[in-house]
Amino acid sequence: MNNYQTISTAWLADNLGQGNIKVLDGSFYLPAEQRDAEAEYSAGHIPGAQRFNIDVVCAPNSDLPHMFPDGKAFADAVGALGISNDDTVVTYDGGKLTGACRVWWMFRAFGHAKIAVLDGGYKKWQAEGRAVENTLSAPTPASFCADYQGDMVRSVEQMLTMIDQSKNGGDTRQIIDARGAGRFDGTAAEPRAGLRSGHMPGAHNLPYDKLLNENGTLRSTDQLRALFTDAGVDLDRPIVTSCGSGVSAAVLLLGLRTLGHEDNTLYDGSWSEWGSRQDTAIVK
Repeated sequence: MNNYQTISTAWLADNLGQGNIKVLDGSFYLPAEQRDAEAEYSAGHIPGAQRFNIDVVCAPNSDLPHMFPDGKAFADAVGALGISNDDTVVTYDGGKLTGACRVWWMFRAFGHAKIAVLDGGYKKWQAEGRAVENTLSAPTPASFCADYQGDMVRSVEQMLTMIDQSKNGGDTRQIIDARGAGRFDGTAAEPRAGLRSGHMPGAHNLPYDKLLNENGTLRSTDQLRALFTDAGVDLDRPIVTSCGSGVSAAVLLLGLRTLGHEDNTLYDGSWSEWGSRQDTAIVK
């Protein structure tokens, strides 16, 4: 593995079963997709893969979906999956990398850099006729120590301050919104009830799925760079990514890290939070 952004299905097939390689199914689907991630995992998954549910490994008392848990809760959940700080983790999903990228970013934000997203995910793995299983095995618990990297996650308070300071040139961070163009410009309704439509002041729009090829793999670095540039993003400046609920925004982070852009972070509450409040400015 020459980096910890993405790895190929061929690499995983060659290294599957090694003791320090742990695989996680991080599949996540919106209700409109009418897919059951738990049922699909039970029906078939990459051999040895454990299920990582972002709606379970999350803050327990939040009104917002799948918000970051605290370090202890994350460490306990990861250790229960048989993962230690010495392990290399590969995460995948059955969709368009959204759940896998959220899991990838969560691990990184809790100090574990030895994690990569399976390029093309479970769909590509299956298309290549690689081994799958439906056995639900209980892992041997391990000890995992979480070291939270607070600069990798942004709160609504930080976003409000950032946008206010940016009006006077005091903050140079850029916001990239990974939602579809209709939701971004307010012409399409939000899938979650009770949310206002539009986007944050100064935000750029780059729908996350534009970063993917037809087979679900990440586009080339030249293509990725062009996508960000065409969206009006300056890749020499820091970036905060946002989306509907902090999941697909992580796909943009994967693209940025693949390009070598390191000064980036995730707005965890994203539009589920911003669009539900009355003290947040909205542009249409």
